[in-house]
Amino acid sequence: MSCPTMGHLLFSKIAMAVHKIKNIDEIVRIRNRFREEGKKLVFTNGCFDLLHVGHVRYLREARLLGDALVVAVNSDRSVREIKGPSRPVMPEAERAEVLAALACVDLVFVFDDPTPQRVIDAIIPDVLVKGADWQLSEIVGRETVEGSGGVVRNISLVEGSSTSGIITRVLERFGSGSGADPDGKASG
Repeated sequence: MSCPTMGHLLFSKIAMAVHKIKNIDEIVRIRNRFREEGKKLVFTNGCFDLLHVGHVRYLREARLLGDALVVAVNSDRSVREIKGPSRPVMPEAERAEVLAALACVDLVFVFDDPTPQRVIDAIIPDVLVKGADWQLSEIVGRETVEGSGGVVRNISLVEGSSTSGIITRVLERFGSGSGADPDGKASG
């Protein structure tokens, strides 16, 4: 009996993560199967541009609210529309793959609208989750989910943990003229 190589294990993990990335039609079919099986589907969405501890804790807590967590990732185009021309930092395919690599995330798909209303209407999740920076009354899709007997929750954020904050710190430390080397090596 031989042990799998580290390369084989890494490839297997990457393949498993990519397997979680679906399109909206596949998500709807999976959602319908979950409904037939009496399983509770949790939905959240966002840009998830530079994954940080706030994202990870938020997603882990969201996953605890049901049997599976689906994450809808804003497309590059919709992120630019929401956040401005300098975002996203990471392309949509990479953002989706990084999210899919998390154990607490069961399914991922990319959507191209500025809000998730259309995809929430198609999926009709049992639980809709956003961060606590959203008031429950402001959460897009709330009426659809509650009207179908589901619940809407907001989850506390991690203080000081944001993509914008990371970008600001990087620019302050390594921006043009700072003389700092991102690898920590002396410049000269």
